[in-house]
Amino acid sequence: MGGRAVSILERVKAALPALPPAEQRVAKLLLSDARSFANLPVSELADRAHVSKPTVVRFCRSVGYDGLTDFKRKLAGSVNEGVPFVHRAVDEDEKPADLIVKVVDNAVAALLHYRNDAASHAFEIAINALAEAGRNGRRIEFYGVGNSGIVAQDAQHKFFRLGVNTAACSDGHVQLMSATMLQPGDCAVIISNSGRSRDLLDAAEIARKKGATIIIITASGSPLAAVGLSQGQVLLAVDHPEDFDRYSPMVSRLLHLIAIDILTTGVALRLGSTLRPMLQEIKKNLRSKRYV
Repeated sequence: MGGRAVSILERVKAALPALPPAEQRVAKLLLSDARSFANLPVSELADRAHVSKPTVVRFCRSVGYDGLTDFKRKLAGSVNEGVPFVHRAVDEDEKPADLIVKVVDNAVAALLHYRNDAASHAFEIAINALAEAGRNGRRIEFYGVGNSGIVAQDAQHKFFRLGVNTAACSDGHVQLMSATMLQPGDCAVIISNSGRSRDLLDAAEIARKKGATIIIITASGSPLAAVGLSQGQVLLAVDHPEDFDRYSPMVSRLLHLIAIDILTTGVALRLGSTLRPMLQEIKKNLRSKRYV
């Protein structure tokens, strides 16, 4: 089925324990024969899984897609991105010319792969929650450590220009204090490459108990992703073949920044025309800081 299908199957496998029993039967049917699942009509899928047709659609939405059509299209790989997703490892003795080709090819292929694999339904939920928080003056916090802390700072820089109440925290102690002060209606966006940082897991659990909406950008199947799959939370899965134990993250950081750009653009569109005069004034004031 190709690299994209493998990513979808891994995501479903990771989500399986959190699904209702009826949707678990649909998931097991998919995992047993993904190719047939992509080609069979909904009535046949429902019969084989011993569930109703709406349950098949609910399963697709539970794992982050718009519905059965969107899920089957991406599963079948009907979109031809033109660049095969082959991650080529960078070796210690690489020449600069080879480094340029490998690093750029890896980035381009990963971005195109993510374009086709990203769950639009999950993004819609996240954008709606962030826009609602911004509209009502609620807090929007970005948490990350290490390289992901830099992405969190970039996210805060983008969001504060939208006139919303936002902050970025990369220190574990500050994250715990920040999460403790969250309330229902607030949003915490948690960014992690590995999805295994103890600081971020602790902050996510506190934010969840406080009733905030948690939006998690991380790898499928990680402990942090499991939090994003829980009721009322959002997982924006970012999967890639990069070995984060060996190299400083490159492709993963680009994908995280892209996810933040999608969220920023979506929220800006939701906030509407009231935002434009402020952005124009910001640009006007910034001109005075530049040399002619």
